[in-house]
Amino acid sequence: MIVEVFKTNVTDNEVADKIISDLSLIMPESRINFDLTDCDKILRIESTTHIHIESISERISNWGYVCEVLEP
Repeated sequence: MIVEVFKTNVTDNEVADKIISDLSLIMPESRINFDLTDCDKILRIESTTHIHIESISERISNWGYVCEVLEP
């Protein structure tokens, strides 16, 4: 299992749900969720295949939000 954790500036649950639906179209085998209660507004993606960080960042940027990988 591959896990990537991203810091975002998404604050609205409705927007988060729409972004999850959008990302699920390109990564249907992945588990995707937000933790908007975390100070970093975490987006977490779990996948059995490769996670294309650039594609995810670009899609979230297209929604008008910031998304960057959180380093361990």
